[in-house]
Amino acid sequence: MSAENEKGSIKQESFTDYDKDVKHIDNVGASVKLANPLTGIPHDQLMEDAAAFAKKHGLDHLEQEFRKGALVAQDPTAFESLTQLDEEDKAVLRRELTHRWDQPWQLYFLVILCSLSAAVQGMDESVINGANLFFPDQLNIPQKGENASNNQWLLGLVNGAPYLCCGVVACWLSAPMNKYFGRRGTIFISAFVSFVTCIWQGLTNTWWHLFIARFMLGFGIGPKSSTVPVYAAECAPPAIRGALVMMWQMWTAFGIMLGTVMSLAFYHVESSHVTGLNWRLMLGSAGVPALFIMSQVYLCPESPRWLIGKGRYDKAYESLLRLRRSPLQAARDLYYIQVLLDAEEEIKSGRNLFLELFTVPRNRRATLASTIVMFMQQFCGVNVIAYYSSNIFSEANFTNIQALIASWGFGMLNWVFAFPAVWTIDTFGRRNLLLTTFPLMSIFLLLTGFSFWIPEEGHARIAVVALGIYLFTMAYSPGEGPVPFTYSAEAFPLYIRDVGMGWATSVLWFFNFVVAITFPRLLGAFRPQGAFGWYAGWNMAGFFLVLLFLPETKALSLEELDQVFSVPTHVHAAYQIKALPHNIKKHIFRMKVDPLPPLYEHEGAIGEKHYAPGGAGHA
Repeated sequence: MSAENEKGSIKQESFTDYDKDVKHIDNVGASVKLANPLTGIPHDQLMEDAAAFAKKHGLDHLEQEFRKGALVAQDPTAFESLTQLDEEDKAVLRRELTHRWDQPWQLYFLVILCSLSAAVQGMDESVINGANLFFPDQLNIPQKGENASNNQWLLGLVNGAPYLCCGVVACWLSAPMNKYFGRRGTIFISAFVSFVTCIWQGLTNTWWHLFIARFMLGFGIGPKSSTVPVYAAECAPPAIRGALVMMWQMWTAFGIMLGTVMSLAFYHVESSHVTGLNWRLMLGSAGVPALFIMSQVYLCPESPRWLIGKGRYDKAYESLLRLRRSPLQAARDLYYIQVLLDAEEEIKSGRNLFLELFTVPRNRRATLASTIVMFMQQFCGVNVIAYYSSNIFSEANFTNIQALIASWGFGMLNWVFAFPAVWTIDTFGRRNLLLTTFPLMSIFLLLTGFSFWIPEEGHARIAVVALGIYLFTMAYSPGEGPVPFTYSAEAFPLYIRDVGMGWATSVLWFFNFVVAITFPRLLGAFRPQGAFGWYAGWNMAGFFLVLLFLPETKALSLEELDQVFSVPTHVHAAYQIKALPHNIKKHIFRMKVDPLPPLYEHEGAIGEKHYAPGGAGHA
C-alpha cells in the first residue's frame, strides 16, 4: 500500500470511529467562547457595552479608559491599529509585550508570597524525613524487632496522615473557603493551620497523637496547594502567568530541600529535660516560615476575579491598578474578567460538570490522561525518597548524619534540576519528556535496589545507592516533576477546567497517602531490592500508559485540543503501538524510515485557531 493510501486509510479510520463512538457536544463552541467572549463584537457596540459597564458599577469617572480597554481586550495584539488609542497608551501596551518582566513591585511582592508558600508546602512534606530516624523508637513503634510488621504500618500511617486528610477532606474544602474568605483569607487560614499543627507535632508523646497532629496539618497543606497557584494566575498578566504557575513546582522543590537542611541543623540538639528534642524541632521548624506568609498576605492585593465575583468592582479596579502599570491595563483586565465570568455562568448553567468529566467522551479522555500523570507522579517513587530517604540510606549502612547529608543532596538536585524544566517542558513537549524519563527512572531505581546486594565492606554500596537515587532525581525533575500540573491544566476544556483540576489534585493527594503508608512495610517485607524493583516496574508501566493514552498538548489551540481528545482511545492506542517501532528505528538507531501518516489533522481542517489565555486557567 502506498504512503498516500495508508495515510488516507488511517485518517478515514480515525474519523469513522470518531463519528461512531463519540457523541459530540458543543465543547469547541464553549471553549472558543471562553477563549475570548469579545470576539466578533463590532467596535462601536463594544465601546458602548464597556461604558455601560463602567456606569453600572460606579466607575463612570473611568468610562474612557473602559472604552479603550474593551477594544484592546478584544484583540490584545492589534492595538497598534486602534485609532482610539493615543501614543502614550500604545507605548504602555508595547512595553508590556517587549518587557514582560517589567511589572509593578506589588506584583513581585505577590510572587515572593507565592514562592514562600510553595517553600512552606515543601517543608511541611519533607521535615518528617529526618525525624523518621528518631521518633519511631521514642514513640514505641520501633521498625525492627518483635512487632516490626505492625509498627511499619503505623509509621506509614503517621507519615501519610496529611495526605489522607488532603485527598479525602481538605482539597474539597478549598472551594468553600475561597468563596467565603477570598484567596488571601484562605492562604492566611491555611498558613495559620500549618504553623499551629507543625508546633503541635513537636509536642506529641504517642504515635496516635502525632497522627492526629499530622492529619490536621493536611488542612494547612490542601487548601494552600490549590489556592496559591490560582491566586498567582488570577493576579498576573497573561505574559508571565504560565511562568508563575510553574514557579509553584520549583519552589516546592526548594522547600523539600530546606526541610532536609532543618533536619541537619537540629540533628545534634539534645536536652536532658526533653526527650527527642532534635526531631521535635525538625517537625516544628516547618511552621516558622508560615508566620511570614501570615504577616505578608494581607499586604498583597486581593484577587480581582474574586472581588468581581463578590460585586466589589471598585476594589477590584484598585487591586488591578496595584498590579498593572497603567489605568488602561487595569480597565482592560477588569472588563475582560467580567465578560469571562458572564460567559462561564452561561455555559455552566444547568449542567453537572463533575459528571461530565466521565460522561462526555472528550472530557473522559482528558480525565483519564490527567489521572495517569497525577497517579504516576506518586507511583514513580519520588515521594518514597522525599519522605524516607534517611531510612533508605540507613539501610545502606550510612550513619544517621551521613543519611541526612545524602538526603540533602537529593533535595538539592530536585530543586536545581527543576530550573531547566521551565525551558524543556515547552521545547520537547509533555509526552516526549515522560516517554524519555520513565525508562530512565526505572533503570536508576533498579540500580539503587540492586546495589543493596553489594557487600557491606568498604564504601561501594554507599556510593552506588547514592548515585542511583541522585540519577533518578535528575530524571524526575524535568519529567514527572512539572508535567502533571501543566498537562492537567491544559487537557480539560475551559468550561470544566476548574472541576477537572480539582479531580486531578485529589487523585494526586490520595495516592500520595497510599505511597506514604505502604512504603515502610514494603521496605520491611520486600527489603530495599524488592521495594525499589516495585517502583521500577511502575515506571515501566507509566511508559506504556503514557504511550497509549496520553496525547501531546504542547502549544495546541483549543480547537486542536478538542480534536486530539476526540480521537477514540482505541484508535489512539493502536496508532501509537504502530508508531513505537518506527520511532525506535528513527530516533535511537538513526535509521532512515518513511514518515508515518499523522493521526491528527491540525493544519487546514480547523480554520481559525483560538488559544486559552496564558497559564493554568484564565484571567
